[in-house]
Amino acid sequence: MNRIIKFVMLDIIKNKIVLSYAILLAVLAWSVFSLEDNSAKGLLTLLNIMLLTVPLVSIIFSTIYIYNSSEFIELLVSQPIKRSKIWISLYIGLCLALITAFFIGIGLPLLLYAPLHIGIVFNITGFLVTIIFIAIAFLSAVLTRDKAKGIGMSIMLWLFFTMLFDGLVLFMLFQLADYPIEQAMVLITMLSPVDIARILMLLQLDISALLGYTGAIFKAFYGSGNGIIVSFLILLVWALVPFLISLKKFNKKDL
Repeated sequence: MNRIIKFVMLDIIKNKIVLSYAILLAVLAWSVFSLEDNSAKGLLTLLNIMLLTVPLVSIIFSTIYIYNSSEFIELLVSQPIKRSKIWISLYIGLCLALITAFFIGIGLPLLLYAPLHIGIVFNITGFLVTIIFIAIAFLSAVLTRDKAKGIGMSIMLWLFFTMLFDGLVLFMLFQLADYPIEQAMVLITMLSPVDIARILMLLQLDISALLGYTGAIFKAFYGSGNGIIVSFLILLVWALVPFLISLKKFNKKDL
């Protein structure tokens, strides 16, 4: 299992796309902090970049990598190795490689320019967003043999979580503006890992007014120590559930 993880991780780190991804994030991060005198403004700009770029690269690259590694996976399955170990090893290898790229690109500048606690929270959240969308990519890839359908499904899920979900929430807010739905909005927000990550990071900057209509209730819930812990746990659930479903499908799949 360790050998598979090491092989996958080294193979991905050498990939030109991953190297370009790390360099692009680094250029953007260093540029943002160099151009902005106020670190808070730089963090906001970097937050928007993180919540669009990191999920996109994580889910698309992981989906394509799984499809392109189909022959390698079939070779491993033909060996006396449990399928679960193969799938878990691929997942861990991808996670470690993309987290390393994220840390080199954005993590280091954050730790150098941002206050320590903000830099740590931003890094942990970025790591979690990365592994969440890798898990979703694994689920998309295992659901269909067709590479085009799998990649299309991944793109649609990325669009839904990063853009469409917020539009649906705003529509609900306008339609139900006369009703006390603040508490319900907290639960609805948990249905999107991107929204949870955004709220957590905005609250670290103490600018919850940018959250809009439900800013106060989000601050009351997420702003407490227990609320932040619960939010991180929800992000972990988002990483585990899609992957466990994909693992169950992979164990039963006829390759």
